[in-house]
Amino acid sequence: MLVLALDTATPTVVLGVVEIPSPAESGWYGLGLRAARSVPSGNRHAETLGALIPDVLDEGGIGMTDLSAIVAGLGPGPFTGLRVGVVTAAALGDALGVPAYGVCTHDAIAIMHKALAGSVPDGTIVPAQGFAVVTDARRKECYWADYDSLGIRISGPHVERPADVVARPNWRRHGLVIGDSTFSEALETEVVPAEPDPMGLVLAAGGLTAGELPGPIEPLYLRRPDARPPSARKLVTPR
Repeated sequence: MLVLALDTATPTVVLGVVEIPSPAESGWYGLGLRAARSVPSGNRHAETLGALIPDVLDEGGIGMTDLSAIVAGLGPGPFTGLRVGVVTAAALGDALGVPAYGVCTHDAIAIMHKALAGSVPDGTIVPAQGFAVVTDARRKECYWADYDSLGIRISGPHVERPADVVARPNWRRHGLVIGDSTFSEALETEVVPAEPDPMGLVLAAGGLTAGELPGPIEPLYLRRPDARPPSARKLVTPR
């Protein structure tokens, strides 16, 4: 099975083709990364993702019709960038007639970091008390979620100012925070750099390998958009 995994919830566009071979006799299966890209895009998510898709498929040696499923990060993330990835995943799934799965971007970061615990370059170990994942929400706010030591989300995702996060009574219990390292000072703790990647996205889509049908792909915005329909004009009756 070949899966196209993508995420546009952060300032980096992530895209890759992950191969899921048939399970071994033991029931275990291994994932293989055929091709991947991780490109800082700023606010140019649409242009960046559109250019990366043919490049990644070509590098993986496959065509669009070889894909068996799509996995997309649902955020949380800023409106425009996040919407690009979610709409692209839904459109590709519909056009190809393949299932499109959505996963929380923070879950993808957490599960991949947990899978690599003890073997990551800096030797970071996931502490017994669990950890947190934090990403940039702009407007001087951050998105964050709470995970247990197994990488299972137990709270969030939330959107708050860093000062409000730090003020939470249980924030200090986190022995590890991963995600956007620019929040280290604001959160008063070291944030180990971590981003979503194709393997993490696929691992977070638990129903994919089980053959379960995906649910609706609905982005996790967490806050209302700035743009709002104009209010109806008040009619003034002439005197």
